[in-house]
Amino acid sequence: MSAPTGPDRSGAPPTSPRVTVISGGVGAARLLSGIVQVVEPAAVTAVVNTGDDTELHGLHVSPDLDTIVYTLANAIDPERGWGLVDETWRTMAALERYVAVRPDGSAAAPTWFNLGDHDLATHFYRTARLREGADLTTVTAEIATAWGLALRVLPMTDQRFRTRIETESDGLIDFQDYFVRLRHAVPVRRIEFDHDDARLTRQARAAIVDADVVLIAPSNPLVSVGPIRALPDVDALLRDRRDSVVAISPIVGGAALKGPADRMLTELGHEASVIGVASLYRDVASTLVIDRADTASAEQVRSAGMRCEVTDTVMSAPGVAAELARTAMAAALSG
Repeated sequence: MSAPTGPDRSGAPPTSPRVTVISGGVGAARLLSGIVQVVEPAAVTAVVNTGDDTELHGLHVSPDLDTIVYTLANAIDPERGWGLVDETWRTMAALERYVAVRPDGSAAAPTWFNLGDHDLATHFYRTARLREGADLTTVTAEIATAWGLALRVLPMTDQRFRTRIETESDGLIDFQDYFVRLRHAVPVRRIEFDHDDARLTRQARAAIVDADVVLIAPSNPLVSVGPIRALPDVDALLRDRRDSVVAISPIVGGAALKGPADRMLTELGHEASVIGVASLYRDVASTLVIDRADTASAEQVRSAGMRCEVTDTVMSAPGVAAELARTAMAAALSG
């Protein structure tokens, strides 16, 4: 069954399946940009990892939420894949004045995590609204509306949830210390999810249960999708509808297109391949979509207990993202 591809010649809108995407950052954002080309954006929901959230300069920063919002608003910096296009960095440059006077042990004026001048406005708004008592779901909806988005962008939880990484060199550190400050260049020993009884939001739960299609984006399965799955009942919800859950491999030809997913898989005892991805997802997804570069592994994916679809998954152009979305949704709707 093929997903609708747009309005017919009479101008009547198609009847779109309800699509929920289990989302990390860049890979999920690019997939979502393809999905909204082939179904009505209002029928699309992104349930987004917040394990990467951090506090900098007293501001609540939500990198994955913002990457998705900026990408879908066509405002993302295309070269970096994060932050805003045509950004300026005068505030970060000005902070350098205070580095020399900062006492040892002080966390003031960190300069290792760049926040652009225009991007800061989002963090100012989010932090102020959270301090007024609004939850992250409400604030994220306000931000998405301000950027003109019709799809729903939902944080996975409204409660505090932090991904921490144990490294060989620095011990147990916050995810952004590992990913940004250390440039994810040090070996990983363990991943820990630090939270106080965080739960999936009511809205995110309904989005998973009520969708016609659930897609697991080509995001890092350990630190982008993993935090969402670590919330109570998420795996049970996915297992209950496994036939209509489709995962897209973030590993192509044994390597991650962006970020440390391949190295993390190997360092933590998994196989950095589509077979390794299948072993992580086979209990909650019926189908794995893999790239043509991994065609020779399709039968092994099937032997691991999943159906396998082979197509172009490297979303180097909007048309590729749209075709990948069609393939993944068709697999889910035929499940």
